[in-house]
Amino acid sequence: MATADQVKALVRSHADGDDGHFYAVAMQVAARAARAGQSRFAQELRELVDAAKANSHQAGRQLKPVPVTKPRGDLAGLLAASYPDQRLGDLVVEEKVRLSLERVLTEQRQQDRLREYGLEPVHSLLLIGPPGTGKTLSASVLAGELHLPLFLIRLESLITKFMGETSAKLRLIFDAADDIRGIYFFDEVDALAGDRSSSNDVGEIRRVLNSFLQFLEQHHSPSILIAATNHPQLLDRAIFRRFGAVVEYVLPTPEMARLVIRNRLAIVNTRGIAWEKVDEAADGLSHSELTIACEQAAKQAILSKATRVTTELLVSCLRERYRPSIA
Repeated sequence: MATADQVKALVRSHADGDDGHFYAVAMQVAARAARAGQSRFAQELRELVDAAKANSHQAGRQLKPVPVTKPRGDLAGLLAASYPDQRLGDLVVEEKVRLSLERVLTEQRQQDRLREYGLEPVHSLLLIGPPGTGKTLSASVLAGELHLPLFLIRLESLITKFMGETSAKLRLIFDAADDIRGIYFFDEVDALAGDRSSSNDVGEIRRVLNSFLQFLEQHHSPSILIAATNHPQLLDRAIFRRFGAVVEYVLPTPEMARLVIRNRLAIVNTRGIAWEKVDEAADGLSHSELTIACEQAAKQAILSKATRVTTELLVSCLRERYRPSIA
């Protein structure tokens, strides 16, 4: 049955008119009952919650915004929320990646027109590629362009050792996505959706993956779910079919790298830079490594009261950065 804290949370959320939190707590009660062997009560409670949510949506009730800096109840430990202000112009990526993101934005902004023809906008994205190539920034850009909160799922709080608890927490997140429109970002999703055929796999991890696949299959909320991984080869094959689009990121080309460097050094004088030497030093670095190196060069120039960033300084900072193996 419900704990004292859950009863108080139910009363408090009802008084606040926070339906999303009320339903989330009710689902926690159902999960607790199921673990205690009260399967019939748990199932009836889940059906009541699902019916109540369906009725509220059919009645045309508006989704209620919540203070983004403070998700309530158990969601506070599962979600880190923010309102990004990044825009598409802040992103330096391959043209095919930009076109994919623009398509998502267009479909989201004109979703009413699509629905007139029985079509749905893209609701889920899987971002794959090396570290530091813009996957996390892309999630922030989509949130900023659509004026939506960005909810980062805390995997360290989501994944637990207790049987059934991770799946119950996953359901809380997907229920929140139904009630609170936003961008829900699963970073390093390979920790949650690893290949079921792995020899190191255990039964509980398989159950979690199956739950995740089921929730993704049933996801038709107004929110956008984004998952990202640096290791797509570790993902279960079924994951790829559950996302509306798979977007692949790569290390920047010389032209992209130069654009990143120019943008990051716009606050200082870069006249006289020997770009051929800079291109050579930047080869193999990710977007984030380029950004760090440029900021380091700019800070050194400013603190030494130099009038500009020299080729030697910039090349030195670039060569200090780590280059991941891409074999």
